[in-house]
Amino acid sequence: MNGGISFAEYMKNAAALVESALREVFPADWQIPPTLREAMDYSLLGGGKRMRAILVLASAEACGGEREKALPAACAIELVHAYSLIHDDLPAMDNDDLRRGKPTNHKVYGEAMAILAGDGLLTHAFHCVAQCHRRFGVPAEVALAIVEELAAFSGARGMVGGQAADMEGEQGVTELAELDVIHARKTGDLIVFAARAGGRIAGATERQLEALAQFGRNIGLAFQIVDDVLDVTGDEAKLGKRVRSDEKKRKVTYPYFLGVEASLARARQLTEEAKRAIREANVPHPSRLLELADFLLERDR
Repeated sequence: MNGGISFAEYMKNAAALVESALREVFPADWQIPPTLREAMDYSLLGGGKRMRAILVLASAEACGGEREKALPAACAIELVHAYSLIHDDLPAMDNDDLRRGKPTNHKVYGEAMAILAGDGLLTHAFHCVAQCHRRFGVPAEVALAIVEELAAFSGARGMVGGQAADMEGEQGVTELAELDVIHARKTGDLIVFAARAGGRIAGATERQLEALAQFGRNIGLAFQIVDDVLDVTGDEAKLGKRVRSDEKKRKVTYPYFLGVEASLARARQLTEEAKRAIREANVPHPSRLLELADFLLERDR
């Protein structure tokens, strides 16, 4: 079910589909204050690989579903991701002034409007998931399950909780296992959601959903490890953000514990385990998921 095109073309086409949908994600008849809309669009449409959204689509297709039915959930995760980046960049959080090669949202629109832009993006994500049912006929109980998981994986039990644990433990993390727990929530949970959401829309079995969750957990942790390594070894022009920012902020990272080479070896092991989970669960069309796992491992930005 790979359509005879390369993975690079698949990624390009899927990202373009998501990008087009995001440009129309707010209903045309909604009266949104212009500056708020501009601030939301600045971060939502400001670039990025759309990896999480593509994972939703690829998971749906891997389980025999249609990518169009999964598109609202793919948009939802991009809304949540964009909101999280706006808030992470704020002075009270990571205090960053550059994101994807451009000034961060609060540098352009001020802190108050940036906070509101993040709030607007987050709340609209749940509206998007509802469209799986309203526009594409996904069973209401499936859409409800996706809403429930989006709240859990992105909220206090998941991504937000991971961010809080990261802030509280930045200087006090003394074991690798502690770092794993923080990033499993802060980074990994949203990736787990993406994999499971696509599977749910396609009618995946419970065994396949659990395999998708394991896949998401593993590639999510591998993604964070590679991110930490790129902060040490990456090209600032490619990354679109400052390198060695973790070191300057005295943040505990995987290279801090393991060194660069051992960190990359662990990322490779996690990726192989993720791929094995998909193969063993009899996911019917796994090729794009397996290619996505390799792409995330080998990326340079």
